[in-house]
Amino acid sequence: MSSYHVFFQYIMVKETAFYDTLGVKPNATPDEIKKAYRKLALKYHPDKNPNEGEKFKLISQAYEVLSDPKKRDLYDQGGEQAIKEGGLGGGNFSSPMDIFDMFFGGGGRMNREKRGKNVVHQLSVSLEEIYNGASRKLALQKNVICNKCDGHGGKKGAVEKCSTCKGRGVQVHIQQIGPGMVQQIQTMCSDCRGEGERINPKDRCKQCSGNKVIREKKILEIHIKKGMKDGQKIVLHGEGDQEPDLEPGDVVIVLDQREHEVFQRQDDNLIMKMQIPLVEALGKYTPLCGFKRTINTLDGRILLITSLPGEVIKHGHLKSIQNEGMPLQRDPSEKGLLIIQFLVDFPNDHWLAPNQMKLLETLLPPREEIMVTDDMDMVDLVEFDPREQSRHYRGEAYVDDEDRPRGGVQCQTS
Repeated sequence: MSSYHVFFQYIMVKETAFYDTLGVKPNATPDEIKKAYRKLALKYHPDKNPNEGEKFKLISQAYEVLSDPKKRDLYDQGGEQAIKEGGLGGGNFSSPMDIFDMFFGGGGRMNREKRGKNVVHQLSVSLEEIYNGASRKLALQKNVICNKCDGHGGKKGAVEKCSTCKGRGVQVHIQQIGPGMVQQIQTMCSDCRGEGERINPKDRCKQCSGNKVIREKKILEIHIKKGMKDGQKIVLHGEGDQEPDLEPGDVVIVLDQREHEVFQRQDDNLIMKMQIPLVEALGKYTPLCGFKRTINTLDGRILLITSLPGEVIKHGHLKSIQNEGMPLQRDPSEKGLLIIQFLVDFPNDHWLAPNQMKLLETLLPPREEIMVTDDMDMVDLVEFDPREQSRHYRGEAYVDDEDRPRGGVQCQTS
């Protein structure tokens, strides 16, 4: 939905649990769903919140369904049960970490076995910064290979394979659950804590305490290029946590654009609203009126705009200025459009004395005359309250008609 189109839309869905999990409404756009997932996934990632693993899983499942148009449509019609029975993944949700990696540019499960984990950070940026370009510094705490033991965790030869799990890091237990039936249970080895190896406490490295890595603070410089987009990723290769025998992961910076008080961005265009009084909008009928306005750009320039001689500006009218939108990433010397939506300030009720109304009417275009006949029904106009309309539709959905709702209502005006 563009920022200069206004419409009311009512959507009937069977369940809202997935929408509630992401904190969005059932009529949320794909971009709104993506942005909600991005914020929540970063907030509840196990690396930041180890106790929120279940929450992270629910967020990932909700996004997996709502980001897929077919799954979302099926969910809207029949809820989670329809997803499980509908043949679109059958309710066998993907791994939350795989969804996270796909979204943030990780390499998936196979890649994680060869490389260290990526570190994802969200960076709040202003519209001015992505319009003009900017450099930001990020202080990062990361794991680096201990330089005292070269990542061995202790003296040379002090590391030995765990005898309990035979170096596998896990223990396998066989449990009988019935006549002729056994169950195999795999648990992390408690002796080596899943490492597959052990170090005698007296031989452990004093600097890293046998952990093979130490924490180190590093200052990274982030270069924000002109025209970058909200949610775009900046990848700093090899700057992630280090682990022995693994290639370091990446640091992934996700841009989070803050809202601007004047401009809204739509792709490569900038959109703004400008209020003008009625006297300036009626330039066609009052040649001495019209308007002159200034616009402060994101790079500090001042634009002067004027209405054309005899031009009438209607409420909601859109005008554009070439090459004053966002810089294009491929060529920052080129820009999109600056789109201006004019909002005409109409006077309040009874603003003009009755004896002056006749004079005004002679200056304006003639009104349309309607022939009133006896077969017409006279009705009253009242103020429209969309909240009242929404409550009406929700109530109607629960009126049974042969054991089903009377029918979903979807109303859209623009």
